[in-house]
Formats: sequence, structure tokens, C-alpha cells
Amino acid sequence: MLEYARWKYVVAVIVLIVATIYSLPNIYPQDTAVQISATRGGQVDQALKERVQGVLERNQIGFKSIGFENDNLLVRLSDPNLQIRAADTIRGEVGQGYVVALNLASTVPDWLTSIGATPMLLGLDLQGGVHFLMEVDQKAALEKRETGFVEDVRGVLRESRIAYAGVDRGANGIIIRLRDATDRDAAAGLIGRDVPQLLVENGAEPGVLVAHLRETELKTIIDNAVEQNIGTLRNRINELGVADPVIQRQGAHRIVVQLPGVQDTAQAKKILGATATLEYRAAVDGNAVEAAQTGRVPADARLYYERGTHRPILLSRRIIASGDQLVDARSGFDQQSGSPMVSVTLNAAAGARMNEFTRDNVGRFMGVVYVERLPESRIVNGEEIRTTRVTEEVINYARVNGVFGRKFQTTGLGSSSEAAELALLLRAGSLAAPVDIVEERIIGPSLGKENIERGWTAVSYAFVFVLIFFIFYYKVFGVVTNIALLLNLLLVVAAMSLMGATLTLPGLAGIALTVGLSVDANVLINERIREELRRGLPPQAAIAEGYDKASGTIWDANVTALLAGVALFAFGTGPVKGFAVTLCLGIITSIYTAVSVSRGVATLIYGSRRRKIKRVLV
Repeated sequence: MLEYARWKYVVAVIVLIVATIYSLPNIYPQDTAVQISATRGGQVDQALKERVQGVLERNQIGFKSIGFENDNLLVRLSDPNLQIRAADTIRGEVGQGYVVALNLASTVPDWLTSIGATPMLLGLDLQGGVHFLMEVDQKAALEKRETGFVEDVRGVLRESRIAYAGVDRGANGIIIRLRDATDRDAAAGLIGRDVPQLLVENGAEPGVLVAHLRETELKTIIDNAVEQNIGTLRNRINELGVADPVIQRQGAHRIVVQLPGVQDTAQAKKILGATATLEYRAAVDGNAVEAAQTGRVPADARLYYERGTHRPILLSRRIIASGDQLVDARSGFDQQSGSPMVSVTLNAAAGARMNEFTRDNVGRFMGVVYVERLPESRIVNGEEIRTTRVTEEVINYARVNGVFGRKFQTTGLGSSSEAAELALLLRAGSLAAPVDIVEERIIGPSLGKENIERGWTAVSYAFVFVLIFFIFYYKVFGVVTNIALLLNLLLVVAAMSLMGATLTLPGLAGIALTVGLSVDANVLINERIREELRRGLPPQAAIAEGYDKASGTIWDANVTALLAGVALFAFGTGPVKGFAVTLCLGIITSIYTAVSVSRGVATLIYGSRRRKIKRVLV
């Protein structure tokens, strides 16, 4: 008998209401905007707002509004074509203390955002964004690894009580100078045994050894550096909240990074290419001022300068602990001074060294060195020259008043934003080697808008053709089918918005394919109903039999397609995943709308009548 339980109608109504609400944010267009955020030395306040508003008015750049959003100053523009001009104007006004970024600002009403209703995220091909091809600095990776081996060689010689005059990196490898030339063979054997990654050879002078990295180790170092950098870049991008980024290895030492929605390449390059870390070093006795004036620095020391005061400070060449050994880093404020700080947690090995140092050096000084490496580029004679700016500053120089180990605080940072950025970089991990951006492309929002319009036009035409065909071919059941198809599309959009899934051009293709799958299910039902009517069953019984007998076939076909979609999502990357997400969601919703919702609509039309139905328009 043609029946449909009341609770199923209640569920269908609830699903319709929820789908409508969570689909609504997608009808609100985003405003083009310029975002101003503070860096070291900058502050986002009312004075900055008045400066920005004044410079825009003087240059006759129209804007919709200027306000504070998420600790940033956001300028919403009335004309999208003015975005770049406004950004350049503001950048010239505010100077070096701020980052001025192109952005897109949401216009979704607060009552929708308060219940978690947000628009679908758009991929790089629809929203626009930046594409970087980054190359790992192989020389820097090898130098960093060789520096680690220098300490290993020193440790081997000290444990074996072999006196040495120096162990340092040279142009041709690690140069080992022994105090007694007769120890050369013994030292070479010990180093070859305990540090097998090195190939040890006799130097040109007696008592000198030269250690080179083996060929297999060179390849391993580069591979590890690329893989570690991919993980670090992914962590940094996740910390920044960029939706659905693409980070892939290309070739032996290159990495592709795509950031949808990001239009300001300067800020993106700053976060991706920056290498920021902390080094904890012991103070060295000596006259730092004299060393700075004469250039004569003790052999076991390095000369640094304190941030702000530019006071010279002598610190040990040996590092107690560094940012590479951090387990966690969180920004906040010091409870005693109220100044910005980063709460640091070291791994077990570094924590043990810190505990040992502080236990033996209570009352002595220790310095915290902030090391930042930023990629820069400039145009010289029409050619782009890429360089790297390295900054090393002592941000904290204080007396060790007690014993501490794995957990402690680092203060001396300029602002809360700097503390937050340092914590982000430390938490995300330091790059195994610097990366240079060798190719950079910006996909503008206008191109993304054109892709969206073309994609939705294709989907819309497909829907319209299907709707018209079903009405003409299946009459009343064509209307039932159209209701199911429209609800199916609404559910897909709502589900993607609620899940935070990213819509790409392949995703739009997945939606179009979903229409086809949903059509197949409804065709099976309608044709089955026709078949039952031809067998002579009464109309209501034919409708019920049509749904019952077609449901099994629909489930089998759609589950098979769903398994294929899951496989695409599990093993695919980038655009393939975008296609798989919409395909899987569309399959799930099409099963519900074709098998359940359309039956409920058919029951409303034919099943609730008390008089006997003589004819079904199908």
C-alpha cells in the first residue's frame, strides 16, 4: 500500500529547513577589502584608522566602511577595481610597521554566522589565490647538516682523549686539525666508525684530516630536507587558517604551494619562507664593548647585539638548546611584568641539557638569541635578484636565578603580535633548509569569478534541461522528480557549507554528475511504476511496488559509485579530492531524495485521497 509515515514527513521538513538555512550564506557576495595588520613596532588602533581613512579620502578612493575585525583594520571597498590602488596607497602611508594585504570580506548576516552558517569555501580556480614554486636551498641544507657533524666529530675526539686544535667547516668539507700528527690514523678510524656518514681522508698537512659527506648521505639529506619542509609548510599554512591548500613535491628539490583566497604575496612569502627560531646560549666572560670596537672576539665566543639598546653581548658559540628542539610554544603575557612572552617546552634531551646548565650556572647570565631569516627580492638593471636577510638579535639577557629544564618562558619580545608570530613559527617547526621562490603566479578574483559563472551556468543548464524533460515525459511524476532533484542540489550545497568543504571547478563537475546519478534513480522508479501499471496493478499499489522494487537497484548502483568516490578521495590529491567530495555528498543526498523524499511527495498526491485513483500520470 502507498504509505509514508508521519515522522518521515517531519524529518523531511526539518532537513528542508536546515538545508535552506545553511545554504543561505552562499547567496551573499563577498566584499573586496584591504586588510592592515601590525608587525613589529606597529599597532592597530584608532589613530591608524584615522590615518587610513584620511589618505583614502585625499586620493578620492571610494570605500564602503573602515573598521576593526579580528585585531586587524579592514577597509571594505565600494569598487573592486580600486582594491590594488587602495592597497598601494595605504602601504605608502603606514610604512614598514604594518602588513597591507588584499582580502575578501564576508557579508553574511550575524544571525547566520552565530549558528555556524558560512558560505562554501572556494578553491584556487574559483576564488583566486597565489601559486608558488619553491626550491629548497641544497647548499644551506648541506651546510646545516655538516655543522651538526662538526659537533659529532668533536664529541668523538673528546671521548677518545685525542687532542685537537680545531674542528671546523671548510670549503671542501670538515677540517680536523690534531695537536699530535701521530693520532691521525687513530682519529680517522674512530670518526669513520662512530660517524659513518662521513668519508675521512688525510689532509695535505701532517695532523690534518678532511671529512666529506658520502654520496648516499648527500641524497638522503636533500630528500629529508624537502620532506621536512613540506611538513613544516603544511603546519604553517594550517596555523594561518588557509582553506584547502595544495602542498606537493615536484622533482628532486622543488615544492608547489597553492593558497586559495590569498592575494597578498608579500605576507604569504613572509610566512612560508621565513626561518625564525630561538637559540639559548651561555654568556662568555670578556669585554663586549672592546670586542665590538676592535673586532677581536674570544675564540669560544660570538658577538651579538641586544634588541632596542644595541648593546654588544658576548655569548658562547655552543648552543644549549634551540628552536629545533621545541615540543610546543605558546604566546601570552608575563604575569610579573605584563610584557609579551612565549612559553616554551623543550624535548627531553634539550630539557636535560638546560637543566644541567642552569644547575651548574646559577647566578651567571644566559642570552636568548632570536634568529630570523627572510627571503627578499629586488630589481637590479631590470632583473630580479633574490637574497636572504638574516637577523640575529639578543631578545633576552638575564641572570639564571634558579634551576629549570623543559618548561620556561622567553620574554623581551617587542609586541604581542611578534610573540604570536614567533610562537606560530616555532610551533609549526623550522625549515630544514631555506626555500627560494622561483616561480610566482597570482590568480585574480576576476578570473575566479568568471570560472564560477561558467561553472554554475553549466550546472544550471543541465538542471533546466532535465526539469523540462521530466515534466514532458513523466507528467505528474516529472514534477515529483524535479522536487527531489532541487532538494538534492540544496542538500549538497548545505552539506558542503556545513562541513567546510572546498568547491573547485572539478567539484562543480561532480555536482553536474550528481544530477545525472539522481536522474538515473528517479528514472528507475518512474519506469518501474509504468511497468507495474502495465501489469494491471491498481495505481496506488503500482506506485508502492515501483518504489519498493526500484529501491534495491538504486542502493546497489549508488553504493558502488560511492565506493569509487571514497577511493578517489583517499588516494587522489588536489582537484581529484574536490571532485570526490562533491560526488560522495551528491550520491548520499540523491539516495535520500530519490527513495524517500520523492515517495513522500507522491504519497501526498496519490496516497492520501479517499476516493479510488483510476489513473496515474507517469
